[in-house]
Amino acid sequence: MSLLTAEDLAINFGGISALAGVSFAVEPGQVLTIIGPNGAGKTTIFNLLSRIYEPTRGRLVFCDEDITSVPAHEIARRGIARTFQNIELFQHASVLQNLLLGRHAHKRSRFFEELLFLPRVRALELQHREAVETVIDFLDLQPYRDSLIVNLPYGVRKVVEMARALCTQPKLLLLDEPSSGLSVEETEDMAFWIQDIRTLLGITVLMVEHDMTLVSAVSDRVVALNYGRVIASGTAREVQAHPDVVKAYLGGDA
Repeated sequence: MSLLTAEDLAINFGGISALAGVSFAVEPGQVLTIIGPNGAGKTTIFNLLSRIYEPTRGRLVFCDEDITSVPAHEIARRGIARTFQNIELFQHASVLQNLLLGRHAHKRSRFFEELLFLPRVRALELQHREAVETVIDFLDLQPYRDSLIVNLPYGVRKVVEMARALCTQPKLLLLDEPSSGLSVEETEDMAFWIQDIRTLLGITVLMVEHDMTLVSAVSDRVVALNYGRVIASGTAREVQAHPDVVKAYLGGDA
């Protein structure tokens, strides 16, 4: 059984069709990457999965449950977490504070319990802190745990955003262009993190990415989009060699 299935996804913005019947499946423990030129509809798929957008047509099934109409604030609780092309972190908060926000999906205490800071609340806070510290150790963020985000290098911020997503303890991690703005060395490090997230943590990854070196290094399967439609799918090598992908994405001749 697939972890995630997208069936005939379509969405229109005014008279423009951003997606026109996209279907794919993500298997448990897999890294599946979506590639395509700018405007192909890649991030639109993430926004549909995050429930930021409503599809015009189609269905999303996650863990054998239809989530097409699940409210956006419930998605993290269902086990889906994401990063963004433009880093979405609280700039004047510390790394630790940003990661603790990733635990909000697991909040189980009531307002009056928190107001009185009852023993149950203290116990839950310790659990959240332990979960965050585990992620900090996993991604080697110990030197930055108390640093303000605004003072950190761009590459470290990218890792912190991924760390915050991991703090939700997702079953499916959506990575939106994780190598964007990174150096070659930082991109190589990102490849190792993605492989470890899949192998050591057992988290399935759905990624949007332009860097074909990273795509080839970590992807089990690749889906290529153009003009809101799937034009190829298969291994990274198969998709890169597909004539329609060469023409539309890689800039060569078919």
